[in-house]
Amino acid sequence: MRKFILICLLIVAVFISRPKWEPYLSPYVDLSFLDTVTASFHTVINRPEVQKAADTIGQTVETMAIQIDSLIDGNESAKQLATIDFQNNELPDGVFSVHRIEIGDTMEDVMAEAGEAKRVTMNEYGSKWHTYHKDYANYFMVSYNQEGLVNGLYTNQDLISSTYNISMDTPKAEVRKQFGEPIDKLRKGMTFYLMDDKDEYDLYFKDGQYITIFYDKHEKDTVTAIQIVTDELENQKHTLYGSASPELKEGFEFQLFDLTNAARVQHGLPTLTWDEHVRETARKHSSDMANNHFFNHTNLEGQSPFDRMLADGIYFTYAGENLAYGQYSSIFAHEGLMNSLGHRENILNNDFSYLGIGVAFNEESQPYYTENFFNK
Repeated sequence: MRKFILICLLIVAVFISRPKWEPYLSPYVDLSFLDTVTASFHTVINRPEVQKAADTIGQTVETMAIQIDSLIDGNESAKQLATIDFQNNELPDGVFSVHRIEIGDTMEDVMAEAGEAKRVTMNEYGSKWHTYHKDYANYFMVSYNQEGLVNGLYTNQDLISSTYNISMDTPKAEVRKQFGEPIDKLRKGMTFYLMDDKDEYDLYFKDGQYITIFYDKHEKDTVTAIQIVTDELENQKHTLYGSASPELKEGFEFQLFDLTNAARVQHGLPTLTWDEHVRETARKHSSDMANNHFFNHTNLEGQSPFDRMLADGIYFTYAGENLAYGQYSSIFAHEGLMNSLGHRENILNNDFSYLGIGVAFNEESQPYYTENFFNK
């Protein structure tokens, strides 16, 4: 008898909460038969004792919604929607949120969600990235305007929620189906800059926000990261590149280090330790390339990365080097390196323990990046 009553209460709770789960199933299952059944239950659910018990059970229905994946037969985009964590990744009011943070939220909102920033560094917009994570899990960056409101967001981890059917691992084709064709040029003052055509990211402008969606070529061209900035913040940068400065150089270095560790954690690998000594080696090579207008692992004196490290007294059992040039920021540099197989292998190499990064700018403020990985 007890089991029968519980079953009845569960059925009633499901019908009471129908508006919550019906939108997720109706595109895939014909639910018209429920209208007749619902009418039959109408008199039952109005009884106070049933209502009280059903309300208690109904509170758990949202968390059960993630189980509807088993009811969806092979529909990939529907599976992405079905696996939303309704408790922790509520749908945003705007187009996107990152770790439940949206453009326009306050610094207090962010701190309540993620605590104090782990690092604050200059970015290419003349603003600062505030970096939040817990041992590089739940990693994201936030920029604030002068009023302390969020005007920029970035993450390369599974922290994205969207009013569109877009999340981490969404195929590029699905993004373009939802958003349409991306922007192919960006206006700065009276100049139009053509965007990079490598097809590694798409840029969109929606609701006063520039949304850059990055794709992973080695994961079937699926979403791997997202950056969102307001048009006001974007317009603070008068060309494609930020203004070169010692603060921006150091900002790019530490941002690229943090991005690397966040990617490693996302792939189940241990984090790397910052090495100040090899950072100087990396800085010297970036400066050499910027000042002498070349881009190569071997410098003009014929020295390899390993020669340069040994010359600086850095002894290693295993080492590697990544180079990047011309990307607009540390974010674009990192995403580009992740899409280059050899560089990606260095970033995700379990045999490395230490990393130092050096940045330098040429006369056009274009950054050169050198990453030196090694193990002692």
